[in-house]
Amino acid sequence: MHRLGVIGYGGMGGWHVKNALVSDVVELAGIYDIKEERRVVARENNIFAYDSLDALLCDESIDLVTIAVPNDIHKELVIKCLEAGKNVICEKPVTLSSTDLQEMIDASKRCGKLFTVHQNRRWDVDFLAMKQLADSGEIGKVLNIESRIHGSRGIPSDWRGEKEYGGGMLFDWGVHLIDQMLQIFKQKITKLYCRFEHTTNFEVDDGFKLELTFEDGAQAYIEVGTYNFIALPRFYMQAKNGSALITDWREKCQVAKCKAWHESDVLPVQTAAGLTKTMAPRDEITLDTYELDIPKSDVHDFYRNVCAAIEGKEEQLVRHDEVMRVMKVMEASFKSVELGQCIECEI
Repeated sequence: MHRLGVIGYGGMGGWHVKNALVSDVVELAGIYDIKEERRVVARENNIFAYDSLDALLCDESIDLVTIAVPNDIHKELVIKCLEAGKNVICEKPVTLSSTDLQEMIDASKRCGKLFTVHQNRRWDVDFLAMKQLADSGEIGKVLNIESRIHGSRGIPSDWRGEKEYGGGMLFDWGVHLIDQMLQIFKQKITKLYCRFEHTTNFEVDDGFKLELTFEDGAQAYIEVGTYNFIALPRFYMQAKNGSALITDWREKCQVAKCKAWHESDVLPVQTAAGLTKTMAPRDEITLDTYELDIPKSDVHDFYRNVCAAIEGKEEQLVRHDEVMRVMKVMEASFKSVELGQCIECEI
């Protein structure tokens, strides 16, 4: 068992602690939070709390540290932990620029310690269903995927709404959805266009719309909204031989697979203002419709992989080059918003 220390005992820090307590690969040594009241809460929950960051880092029994603090101080803490001889998991977004990220990667190589990012939404069952369908080729080459997360309560009323801490939805949810999309599309991005929304917050984006074009012509659309009282479907896929839809992460993936393109006896259908053949519905002769089983997923697999990678038994699943690619997409998105135009790129 690897001994784990958690830095930050807020929402995600608490999540890591909760899962560490039932983990089969890590044993929780304790937490440290800069706020004394959170250390008090930890002790009330029978969690050991270090009195200082140095006390945690000086504990030689700890070989793995998870950092769950505001985004703007990730780099400083990651490098400090690596230099203290700890392997490091950093919450997302790993940092606020590719330059900072490279410094963190260089530090991990210099110190000979594992450094990775908690991209936990690679284990979301809705994403796994879309990826499995795309990888299988069951409905042909993927032409377009739309990925959306919609809420109606604005940005949480904490540091996530403040620019100096790296707030905003692109950094908060966008990093997950971009990472998911780039697990499906491996080819280079050649064009990117992003728009920000400022409905409830004018300091950072409280929503965004991002369009990606890949070198083979495939496209992806990513949207996060925090002022949507009716949510659009979570995923929609168009492929050469069919379509797929996931309305909500709790629902199965619906698939429509085209068996034959032409019908000799297509009849026009009556619409509100006239006849159309173009929109005539298909039938069971040319179309198969079915549902896919919800994939099995275990969030503990992230920590299992990290521990196996530390032991040299596996390659780490969340790799430096993947994290860098996501960071560069986010940087290009900010540039697109600033210029108000499409960005040509090679990412």
